[in-house]
Amino acid sequence: MKTIYEGKTKDIRKDGDKTYFFFKDDVTGKDGVFDPGENQVGLSIEGSGRACIAMSKYYFEKFNDENIPTHYVAADVDERLMEIKPATVFGKGLEVICRYKSTGSFMRRYGLYAEEGQDLNGYVEFTLKDDARQDPLINEDALVLLGILKEGEYDTIKELTRSISKVIADDLAERGLTLYDIKLEFGRLEGSDDIVLIDEVSGGNMRVYKGDEYIEPLRLSKMIVGE
Repeated sequence: MKTIYEGKTKDIRKDGDKTYFFFKDDVTGKDGVFDPGENQVGLSIEGSGRACIAMSKYYFEKFNDENIPTHYVAADVDERLMEIKPATVFGKGLEVICRYKSTGSFMRRYGLYAEEGQDLNGYVEFTLKDDARQDPLINEDALVLLGILKEGEYDTIKELTRSISKVIADDLAERGLTLYDIKLEFGRLEGSDDIVLIDEVSGGNMRVYKGDEYIEPLRLSKMIVGE
């Protein structure tokens, strides 16, 4: 198996004609504190890679049951390997955030008008993956003008984001948990224009609370899928 790309929290590996994610124990954050809104590796947490793939497996298989298009094929949790269908990202990378409660970067930008934890009703925003520019927000017109998205793809991705986020929010609510926000990524399946959910779906790319208590990623994974 050959590593063809090394990312912040995952590597991409190839084995013949099969493509895999390998989940590492690194997480995003700053000054040793986990923060899914940060664009740099902030710390390493033993067991986080296994927790991420276990939770991703759980949700991707739930999306498959809901006929939500994804790049997921299968996962080996113990080996921390997830087989995926190859897909191309939009531009040099696009992130889509669905927000149910105001916190994190939303408060850093709009704290003059917003209050921590206020309802945002599934507000969706798009950001470019651009570490040097702190992942700037971008609107539909600019995405089309710059050739990152084609006409109509913005609405498709926004609708998928809300559908995916609702599946997760409802699943968490059944456990007495509240989804504050989640960051998703999408791409086109290799050789087609089909838009699918890519990357991972884990505690590392969402904020979840139980009442006023923030649930950190490893604990959240145990609550969802066990040890």
